[in-house]
Amino acid sequence: MGTYGRQNIVFAKGEGAWLETEAGERYLDFGSGIAVNALGHAHPRLVAALTEQAGKLWHTSNLYRVAGQEKLAERLVAATFADKVFFCNSGAEACEGAIKAARRFHYVAGRPERTRIVTCTGAFHGRTLATLAAAGNPKYLEGFGPEAPGFDHVPYGDLDALRAAVGPETAAVMVEPVQGEGGVQVGSSDYLKGLRALCDEAGILLVLDEVQTGVGRSGKLFSHEWAGITPDIMAVAKGIGGGFPLGAVLATEAAAAGLTPGTHGSTFGGNPLATAVGEAVLDVVLEPGFLEGVQQKALRLRQGLARLKDQFPDLVVEVRGQGLLAGIKIDAAPADVVAAALGERLLVVGAGDSVVRIIPPLIVADHEISEGIERLSRALAHVSKSKT
Repeated sequence: MGTYGRQNIVFAKGEGAWLETEAGERYLDFGSGIAVNALGHAHPRLVAALTEQAGKLWHTSNLYRVAGQEKLAERLVAATFADKVFFCNSGAEACEGAIKAARRFHYVAGRPERTRIVTCTGAFHGRTLATLAAAGNPKYLEGFGPEAPGFDHVPYGDLDALRAAVGPETAAVMVEPVQGEGGVQVGSSDYLKGLRALCDEAGILLVLDEVQTGVGRSGKLFSHEWAGITPDIMAVAKGIGGGFPLGAVLATEAAAAGLTPGTHGSTFGGNPLATAVGEAVLDVVLEPGFLEGVQQKALRLRQGLARLKDQFPDLVVEVRGQGLLAGIKIDAAPADVVAAALGERLLVVGAGDSVVRIIPPLIVADHEISEGIERLSRALAHVSKSKT
């Protein structure tokens, strides 16, 4: 179906931060499948984990215990705020699960009227009817019938507006620590701390969507760690599977209380193949020094992008980001920069608010960051020349 505005290019294989076409043309991948390929392409430890598991067992369903699922859940609990984990296949499913968990929490506590969730304009939580309504973007809602009820939208970063939106029917606040699709808008530590305090004061849950920011992308295992807070519920996907479809809802024991047998489920969620790869991803990301290395690479990338802002002051308006999720706001159509970068055999990704996202894999080398900045410089020069 014609749902994608695809680039006219087909990749045959990849290794690390590089993709290669059938003709042997090599492209530097600074899109990472939109923050999915956290460890790049064909990472040997992920390949080995998937290959080994594929020779043993693919699927049994959640009618039975799944050993790999239990092991991965235990590791996620040990590494995070969470006590409970529900596995699914994608970010949209993780966000749906988080919404359901928040509403059921109040229902089983005798507060069935608390169903509304306060979300932020500029957000992106997925493409299902509920997650589209949660984000409230008219462009994505158009033509899909009545908007799913139960969501109140406030400007991102505005605690006063959020406080005013909380009422007796509010169940939770749901935000991204960094709005990726919305233009790499970074929530400040004060904002995230304010959200936590407000939710505690109102007796409601804090739900964080860390689908794009999680699993090392920010330089911490999860972005909220920079603010020194913890959510009650968190949606995770993308990088946790390193390219294999895997999502999860993480929650405290209290917040997960409503999800009892029969209230939620997933046919493929947490299957042996996905959890084997998820474990291998954690093996790498949780190795001593790995996240510190991401922070150093992020600084190098940020410095390179700052030089591009100095080089193209009439085109690059602002450099934004956290960790290896960076964005440049430009005075041009992001699609023009994406296309020009493709011409330089560099893959980058557009976003809202006239932003181009730069999302290299976490294993990117310093010389590849330098190469990426050089290719992006040539792309920006092409766009700048076209403007004048």
